[in-house]
Amino acid sequence: MPIESATFAGGCFWCVEAAFLRLRGVENVVPGYAGGHDRSPTYQAVCTGTTGHAEVVRIDFDPQQIDYSDLLAVFFTVHDPTTLNRQGNDTGTQYRSAIFYHDKSQETAAREAVAQLEREQVWNNPIVTEIVPLENYHEAEKYHHNYYELNGAQPYCQAVIPPKLAKLREKFAHLL
Repeated sequence: MPIESATFAGGCFWCVEAAFLRLRGVENVVPGYAGGHDRSPTYQAVCTGTTGHAEVVRIDFDPQQIDYSDLLAVFFTVHDPTTLNRQGNDTGTQYRSAIFYHDKSQETAAREAVAQLEREQVWNNPIVTEIVPLENYHEAEKYHHNYYELNGAQPYCQAVIPPKLAKLREKFAHLL
């Protein structure tokens, strides 16, 4: 079976990338930008909030080892899908929660996952995650790739990423 891809926006792509890189069956995690109107976005431009792009990760995965529903479960655990255009201290549309689906089956699975979380009342507030087709994806600059692994001592990384990884280990040890 060929490798498949999923694309998620869950705030800062450094944080989301660090979590997905640890999953069995994930072949590659590529930070990037998607969903905006700028045809050649840069990190500096996306940070202004004027490009319409969100910081995203494209996850290339082997569906024989991990399935899309597992990726969705991890996604909804490592960020807060109830805050509009914000994750922690990162604010702006570039930090929105979004699932950029690659095909109809991903769209259906994403909508079902949100409905299930809302039925279970996992969050106190409504989920605001956008579920939209992947459009205008651009890979981020190389210095963003494997950011946490290469810059783990950086204060932002130390403050924000370890709690996400702890949640990942606690809830998804079977996928690591």
